[in-house]
Amino acid sequence: MATSELIEALQALAHERKIDEFYLIDRLEASLAKSYQHILDLEWDARVTIDRQTGRIYVYELVPVGEPDEETGEYSEFEERDVTPADVSRIAAQNAKGVIASIVREAGRQSIYEEFAGRVGDLVTGTVLQGTPEFTIIKIRDGVEAELPHYDAKRNPGERNERPAGEHYRHNQRLKVLIIDVRDPNSDAPKMRGEQARPAIVVSRTHPDLIRRLFEIEVPEIYDGMVEIKSIAREPGARSKIAVASREANLDPVGACVGPKGSRVRMVVEELRNERVDVIQWAEDPKVYVANALSPAKVTRVLIDEDTHYATVVVPDDQLSLAIGKEGQNARLAARLTGWHIDIKSASFTGEPLAPVDNMLIDEEDADDEAGLCAHVSEDGVRCRNHARPGSRFCGIHADLDEA
Repeated sequence: MATSELIEALQALAHERKIDEFYLIDRLEASLAKSYQHILDLEWDARVTIDRQTGRIYVYELVPVGEPDEETGEYSEFEERDVTPADVSRIAAQNAKGVIASIVREAGRQSIYEEFAGRVGDLVTGTVLQGTPEFTIIKIRDGVEAELPHYDAKRNPGERNERPAGEHYRHNQRLKVLIIDVRDPNSDAPKMRGEQARPAIVVSRTHPDLIRRLFEIEVPEIYDGMVEIKSIAREPGARSKIAVASREANLDPVGACVGPKGSRVRMVVEELRNERVDVIQWAEDPKVYVANALSPAKVTRVLIDEDTHYATVVVPDDQLSLAIGKEGQNARLAARLTGWHIDIKSASFTGEPLAPVDNMLIDEEDADDEAGLCAHVSEDGVRCRNHARPGSRFCGIHADLDEA
């Protein structure tokens, strides 16, 4: 390969991969310097320069001048001795292919990192290129690909699984994904298995913020800041809960998110492949917030223990299974959404009336340590089967009766 042809090839590669041409040549010079130092068996380090116009290559040996530094033992001045071999172009051509391929790959990853490092948390739309049992490659735009990992955590500890259970993708399928990581090619952190051959961008379909971004697209009030998403709890592919609050006095945040006839939330559900999404109203009062979070179940009352951060919830008998949900899903999501430990009890178990009451939110009292059974007996003659709270004749649900 003639030297001018080498420059033309570099320019073409730089244009194709959207890499700075001079950066590419600088990296090639540094790589060739190491190669020539070994090939020419030089005593000192080498420096290579490539003429940007003609492509001619020059090799210099950096011979130290003067005395080394007394503390570091390193030289500060060097004399460049021209050691360019007669067949410099042939040697360069032999090494250029692998060197250029490595430089282009690394420079491309660096360029992608610089462009997308600040976009972590952004929602992007991509096209499925190919899939493997461990990850799916998604094309974000020309020359930029992302990895949607779905590794088996037991077989591949430390790897991610960002695909909801039950989702499978087809070639050329359009997907909305959330950018969760951009791998830094210059990071000193331990590399993942095969990281250099994998796309630099990692995307997710399971992250809770995916729902946040989808609602921002579908609900103008969220995008404009009039409605705020306070919290999100998600079991990807199955069910999610989001708590919303309004910054405008006359604006219903739940209605704004659901939309006319459910049109807005339906668009989010369709994008999530029919994952169920519950929109509930956030409340500053934890008793109200916990009750709302257990929707669609109706709650009789909620008792809060600030010290232990526990919430005891009483529900009618016919609402118990709905409040707990399939395999405990509704209660589990409500606990994640609110940040409270939630203990759900039926009204008959506690001796409460079976129907919800209007004034359902009653504070519980503190008590001293002492064991016993709750002394409360309902109007129907049903004895409460809870243990009394320490220092009280009543359980936590009926602690207010101590004042009577």
